[in-house]
Amino acid sequence: MVSARRASFLKGMLIGSISWALVTTFSRIHIRLGSPTRDHRHHHLRPPSGREFNISQGTRAELSKSIRVFCIILREPEYESSWTMLRETWPKHCDQAEVYGAQSDRSFGIKRNGQWEHLRETYNDAFEKYGHNFTWFFLALPTTFAVIENLKYFLLTKDASQPFYLGHTIMSGDLEYVAVEGGIVLSVEALRRFHRLLNKHEMCANRSVIWNFSFDKQLAVCLKYAGVFAENAEDYEGRDVFNTKPIADLIQEAMSSNSQPIVKGCCSDIAITFNGLTPQKMEVMMYGVYRLRAFGHHFSDTLVFLPPNGSEND
Repeated sequence: MVSARRASFLKGMLIGSISWALVTTFSRIHIRLGSPTRDHRHHHLRPPSGREFNISQGTRAELSKSIRVFCIILREPEYESSWTMLRETWPKHCDQAEVYGAQSDRSFGIKRNGQWEHLRETYNDAFEKYGHNFTWFFLALPTTFAVIENLKYFLLTKDASQPFYLGHTIMSGDLEYVAVEGGIVLSVEALRRFHRLLNKHEMCANRSVIWNFSFDKQLAVCLKYAGVFAENAEDYEGRDVFNTKPIADLIQEAMSSNSQPIVKGCCSDIAITFNGLTPQKMEVMMYGVYRLRAFGHHFSDTLVFLPPNGSEND
């Protein structure tokens, strides 16, 4: 009788243990599905493929006009005298470009309290003034050169009503962020969420909480609270299209590796940005990108992104 009771007790214990294990497992699955920010997987965004352009010429024209990029150049005191020369290069290919900075930007009238404060005010101003007129917002340093046509091509199949935050990503501990040296791209939805958090979330509003982070890292921390995560932009072969270094450095790195042809190993054919350039070197880039042509070589691009009126470089 005792042995029978003992057997029943052990059987109950076994069934209870199995039930507890099943409940625990399924509850974990439910938590992960319900909290995507905990189980986020890094995305490697690619440009559209040729298959996506089997459309009429009229539709292509409409697509090329639908992508409107507002460019933000962060003014830095040491480059103040170079802005006149800089504005005559790649910013002319943006649908609209403005410079924001701590020194002589009268639009704020607020004394700067660091780069994070500067960035917050910059994005806040850009959204309130232009949030209804542009679909994408591209932020760059005064040392960054950008090929806006390649940026528009890359964004062609991306939905700006979704929260995109992309560029050249870097891991810093558990935080993945877009490095400002390569340029930062936000969709209008990502910027809308950021703008909403500036007034509602302490991690974005209180700079002292994350004071020891660079401003591009602080942006990533803030955007995570809005469910927006950093995404690395790559070409078809997995090469970065947002570059944090000048071309010369990338070529030297490719030469030292000797693992593949230098030109192919250096840079993507559809690179969007390079960093570390003076305005004089940007003039050289303008010549190479928009003026120089190799006789006999033709590019049959299916889309054409025309620069705004007043762009006299091409």
